[in-house]
Amino acid sequence: MIKIGLLTPRQGPAGIWSASAEASAILAVAEINVAGGLIGQELELVLADAGTTGRSAALAAADIVDIDEVDAVVALVPSYARRAISHAVAGRVPYIYTPQFEGHESDRGVVTVGETSKELLHPGIAWLANKKAVRRYYLVGNDYVWPRATFEEARHIIQSAGGIVVGETILPFGFDDYEPLLDKIRRAQPDVVMPYLLGYEAIGFNRAFSEAGLARKILRFSSAIDETILYGLGADCTENLFVTSAYFSALRSRNNDAFLERYHSCFGETPPPMNGFGQSCYEGIHCLACLVASAGGLRPGDLRRRVGRAMQVRTARGFKARIVAGGSQPVHFAEVDGHEFRVRDPW
Repeated sequence: MIKIGLLTPRQGPAGIWSASAEASAILAVAEINVAGGLIGQELELVLADAGTTGRSAALAAADIVDIDEVDAVVALVPSYARRAISHAVAGRVPYIYTPQFEGHESDRGVVTVGETSKELLHPGIAWLANKKAVRRYYLVGNDYVWPRATFEEARHIIQSAGGIVVGETILPFGFDDYEPLLDKIRRAQPDVVMPYLLGYEAIGFNRAFSEAGLARKILRFSSAIDETILYGLGADCTENLFVTSAYFSALRSRNNDAFLERYHSCFGETPPPMNGFGQSCYEGIHCLACLVASAGGLRPGDLRRRVGRAMQVRTARGFKARIVAGGSQPVHFAEVDGHEFRVRDPW
């Protein structure tokens, strides 16, 4: 028996993705077991709550390694917890980090499967510049590494596209007094606002933005908004909203169609809504499995050497039947229409 520990936050701003993440991981483990398991052994999934801080995530990681004796850790947690989990795991077992992130990860104890901010920003900013003549940007994010590093990358891309940043606001978690911020945005007169807010935090800001009447005249662009957030916002609050992601549940492809068919067969007609963050755990489990199969074991160093070389045989992303484990997947650009994403590729 090989035990895989899945760490997700079941509370706090990122808790919005826990249900879909756990369902995606359950499906991936079931698929691997039906196909005969991994290196001759059945998989068992151990679910754990990462909490709302880097410390709580590290404690949860230590518990599942030391007490539950998992053989690998797969984590969907905010970037502020990624390094803390790595320190807690301390190279004793493989560690797969699944969501999109800011990039520039130098910790060799972490295998990332998500897209970087640079990969997600480029197509969106290019489309806005070419199709909407966008020039003036206002940046809004939560106070931690992912938004801050994303905005650093965004400033370079915006400048290269001929644009300027006319304002930037970093918000603490739990912020809900939006009117002063909305006044600042009005005075700055941006063409587009880029909200990089975590989970439930994104719902609060985007709802206030729309209810203030700003969505009718100011565009919004982000890669931090997914189907789960759209349902929380409501169709009346998604006007002029554009998003980039490597995964949309609305994307029609052989890989995604087959994935969604298996997902609904496993969980019924009304499962947790599928989205890029939750679905990343499906990718993470299958990435881990192909690395283990390629390496012939679970030694973390052996798995890292197979990243970018081993072929992953199950994925919901991209258009190829087999993808390179840990490699980049196509990024798609979409416009929101009510509760749905309308993919606008090619841009």
